[in-house]
Amino acid sequence: MQRVVSRKLKSGLALATVAAAALIAGCGGGGTSQIDPFAPKRAIAFGDESGVILASGKKYTINGVNADTQQVDCRTSPIWSQFLASTAFGFVYPQCNSDFVALPQGIMYAAAGNKVADVRDKIDQHLSNDRFGPKDIVGIMVGVNDIVELYRQFPAQSRDSLINEAKARGKLLADQVNRIARADGRVVVSTIFDVGLTPFGRKEREQQTDIDRAIFLNDMSEAFNTALRLNVINDGRLIGLVLADETIQQIARFPGAFGYVNVTQSACRSDIAPQDCTTSTLVPDASPNQWLWAGDTLLGPNAQQRIGELFVRRATQNPF
Repeated sequence: MQRVVSRKLKSGLALATVAAAALIAGCGGGGTSQIDPFAPKRAIAFGDESGVILASGKKYTINGVNADTQQVDCRTSPIWSQFLASTAFGFVYPQCNSDFVALPQGIMYAAAGNKVADVRDKIDQHLSNDRFGPKDIVGIMVGVNDIVELYRQFPAQSRDSLINEAKARGKLLADQVNRIARADGRVVVSTIFDVGLTPFGRKEREQQTDIDRAIFLNDMSEAFNTALRLNVINDGRLIGLVLADETIQQIARFPGAFGYVNVTQSACRSDIAPQDCTTSTLVPDASPNQWLWAGDTLLGPNAQQRIGELFVRRATQNPF
């Protein structure tokens, strides 16, 4: 009898281990790996300015320049969408095709100012003459502009109504992610960083004294992220999740541990258009790699790299 109980116990533990592994995979956890390496044929980027490469090769961060020509070199200071395409799979976008690849394998739908509804419309646009398939890796990071737009409606709109709308927009993003997954695409989607931690949020806290505006922005960001996470298909097989919010929170709390010296101010000069910011147009004493923020709501190159590496990890470790 004791041997029978022991065998049942071992069997139960084995089943529990399998169940736990499945749960981790469903959450996009770090313990999963791909039995057969995922080998997509295209990388498709949706989102806002954080993932944009313009036709000029410029990006909304601190652009790197060519040492000889002093012109912007799109291959330097890569952003998250470049990490997902280039670092993970060796793809390039037409906007940064310096090696003149005949058929660039990256498709850039991200655009400055985009909100979740814009991503929905661009998915419509894509599906009007194309499709998503199991050999497409789709990256999405959007929502910061939604939070700023909603914030601008306060106090004409109540705090609670705006937080509820932030939840609705997070759910709308989850619906778009699920839509791509159900069309058989493979998706990596990121939460948004807390807008209250940005230079924009900190300035609003200082200038507006009715309520703590930074906390309000954080609360809307959290509501958006929670709705996103609760509503995406959570099986790990079709969708991977990047937690940009947790990454930026940790850097903001412990900057020295991550090599940062400034996590509160914008490194780029305010008289320079965001896409024109380079290592030569920074405020005095700013460092492109030791300052967290490039602009009021724009990440610097080091933060872009950290988030980009998370995109790569999900794309290469999730069981796609």
